[in-house]
Formats: sequence, C-alpha cells, structure tokens
Amino acid sequence: MIVLCILGVVLLGVSRALPAAVPAAARVGLTIVGALFFGFGILASTIRQVDAGEVGVVKIFGNVRDDVLESGLHLVNPFADVVPFDVRTHAYTMSAVADEGEKAGDDAIRVLTADGLEVIIDVTVLYKPLAAQAPRMLKEVGTDYENVLVRPLSRTRFRDHAVTFSAVDLYSQKREAYQQAVFGSLDTDFKAKGLVLEQVLVRDIKLPDSVKLAIEAKINAEQESQKMQFVLDKERQEADRKRVEAQGIADSQRIVAESLSPQLLQYEQIKAWKDLAGSTNAKLVLTDGKTATLLQP
Repeated sequence: MIVLCILGVVLLGVSRALPAAVPAAARVGLTIVGALFFGFGILASTIRQVDAGEVGVVKIFGNVRDDVLESGLHLVNPFADVVPFDVRTHAYTMSAVADEGEKAGDDAIRVLTADGLEVIIDVTVLYKPLAAQAPRMLKEVGTDYENVLVRPLSRTRFRDHAVTFSAVDLYSQKREAYQQAVFGSLDTDFKAKGLVLEQVLVRDIKLPDSVKLAIEAKINAEQESQKMQFVLDKERQEADRKRVEAQGIADSQRIVAESLSPQLLQYEQIKAWKDLAGSTNAKLVLTDGKTATLLQP
C-alpha cells in the first residue's frame, strides 16, 4: 500500500517535471496514472484484516485507542498501525527435557520445600489474553507478555507455595493441593495484568535421589506389611474354619453317644446277625442272646 502511494507521488512529480516539448496528452496520462496509484494506495491502506482468534489494537502516531478490532475486515486511518493480539489459549511449558518447553535446554523450576530439599518441577500454564484488556497490555507491557508476565509470575508462585509442603507431600498425596494453591494466587496476578488463567498443570516432580530411595523403601515396607496382613487373615480364617469343623464333629459324636441305649444296641446286634445269617457263606447262627456262633458248611 505504501509502495503504491510512493509510486503515485513519483509519477505525479514526473508529470510536472516533463519538458514543454512533451505532448500534453502524455502529461495528462501520466498524471492520471500517478493519481490512480496514489488513490489505490490510500484506499488499500485503510482496509485492515484481523485474523480469526485475534483482536487488533489501533495505534496512531504512538497513541493507542481503547477499543479493539474483532476478527474480520476494518476501515481504519491509513496512517494507523493495527497491532494483533492472539486471544486464543496459550500453553507455556517449563520442562527439564530439552526442546520440550518454551526455552531450549533445562527450563524446569527448582523449588525449596518445607523440609529444605530442592525439588525439580515440570509445569505447563494454560492462559489467554483478555481481549478487552489488549489496549492496556500494549501500553503497559507490549506484545511480549509471555516473557514479561507469564514466565516470571509463574516461576515465582510455584516457588512461593512449595515452601509450605514437604518434598514427600508434593510427590504423593498433596500434589493436587499444591496445584490449587498455585492456581489461586497466580489467577489473581494474571487478572490484574489482563490475562485469564485457565489451568495450572504439574507435569512431573523430580525428588533428590536420597528422598526417592527412602520413599521407595517405605512403599516396599507398606506392601510387605499388607502382604503379611493378608497371610495372617487367611490363616486366621482357616483356623476358624477348622475350629468350626471340629466343633461340628464333636457335637455329632456327642449326639450319637447320648442316643445309644442297651435296647438300641441289642436291636442293632440282632440286625447284624440276621444279615450275617442271610449271607450265602453262612449256614447257621447259634446265639444265647449275648453271643453268636456262625457254623460254616
């Protein structure tokens, strides 16, 4: 657009500087062409496009307008600059793994815990600029808000809240509480600067080797304790089962013993002799009521 304007001005100047010997029609034609170039340049410079997911902040000779341009085509002052602000969700990662975060190399956050140990934390902060606050951000911060705001505020809050937790707590049951604590304070910081904090993610926590070995030993001991408790419970249940079984047998024998009488025993004896006498191998049973003699053929 600026090129068209400059070219138009040059053509207009040339048309006026032509010698008198040049035909008037040539001068007029050159003037018309120069005016058209200049006009198209001015018209094109007034049309600005704001891409989807962005807002535009208008700046004229250093003055920033308070309103923003939504995505689409807009007519603006040809001498104005439209500064784009991406208002979509951004993910800012600080990681110990090379080339995984926004900074090359080891960019993890090193924090001190309540027990004086250094813990290395990989984190990701999800945020987006607030569209209505884009003009104020341009005035106060500029467009490099990631390095000016997001990075230092995030690292500071992660360090501030780590001192209220022990290393073991951060690594195990209080990791979610740590995330929530950081989110609460960082959300307040971001809102004051025109940013919206969406989520804070603690991706990985690396403990000192001595602490890690102690935790692993504790976990192994707890697992062994649970295993032994399981074995004891199983043995206790088996002992209870055997006790119940023995009690059942004893009760059965007691009932049988209590039910026996001389008449019942004599009756059972007679039945046995009768069965024996009916056997093909037996011919004669002699008895006096107390004993029996079996005669074979």
